[in-house]
Amino acid sequence: MMLENHLTKQYRRVRSCCLLLALLLCLQSSVFAEILPLQQVRHYTAQTDITGWLMSEKLDGIRGYWTGKKLLTRTGKSLHAPDWFIKQFPPFPLDGELWRKRDDFHFVQKTVLDSTPSTDWHQITFNVFEVPEAEGTFRQRLSKLEVWLQSHTSSPIKIIEQVPCKGTEHLYSFLHEVESGGGEGVIVKNPSLPFSSGSHQVVLKVKSYQTMEGEVIGYNPGKGHFKAMMGSLTLRLSSGLECKIGSGFTLSERKNPPPLGSIIVIKHHGLTKNGVPRFATYLRTRKD
Repeated sequence: MMLENHLTKQYRRVRSCCLLLALLLCLQSSVFAEILPLQQVRHYTAQTDITGWLMSEKLDGIRGYWTGKKLLTRTGKSLHAPDWFIKQFPPFPLDGELWRKRDDFHFVQKTVLDSTPSTDWHQITFNVFEVPEAEGTFRQRLSKLEVWLQSHTSSPIKIIEQVPCKGTEHLYSFLHEVESGGGEGVIVKNPSLPFSSGSHQVVLKVKSYQTMEGEVIGYNPGKGHFKAMMGSLTLRLSSGLECKIGSGFTLSERKNPPPLGSIIVIKHHGLTKNGVPRFATYLRTRKD
């Protein structure tokens, strides 16, 4: 009986230590990840009149946020950019995309998320789509950066080209031009409003398909050609719904599927009445 009580006390001590360690890890994670004032992009619907808004290509890279002192991911974690890369960054915040070229997400992800910066950073540019703390309209906010870049011509910063939209037909013509060239999609933005963070109806994305993210919570074995490999993944979507994704994977990815707990991006063509993505296909695994 005494031995049993002793073991029970030891178990409670170990459990308390584990809970304390988990709490410290959570606190450490929150300390090193800043909460950023990001604009959230929503899907475009034909109900929104976007005549007079500004259109730009949606670059498929890694979102970066420059605080005026350091470069962070969209989740507020530090990016280990080389000193020479950020040497000619301005002393005010910028929001943009770290990018190299179309259909090149994996190169960018590998380069900018590496804890030891490589020479591949020389191929990366920081493509700005917002100057968060600047005053005025969207054009006026961008002009603050334009003035800065006039005297810092060797900076890797670029301003994403903005095209005035003449209406729905013009929007879809521009979208076709971007997607046929290998681009991901188009962003349309109300240019007359001051900056505001969150998911207000001021920034919309337009694609011939939609994307969403999900957490990998299980593997399902393959059959036939995929025997002894992963056949599909079980995902938990942000809605809490669980579904299986089996398309879009290479043989290499089926042999070494995304780890449990990782976040993957899928593309789909709308949702069923039950909230399941239609014709869902794997795009990539997020690491930022």
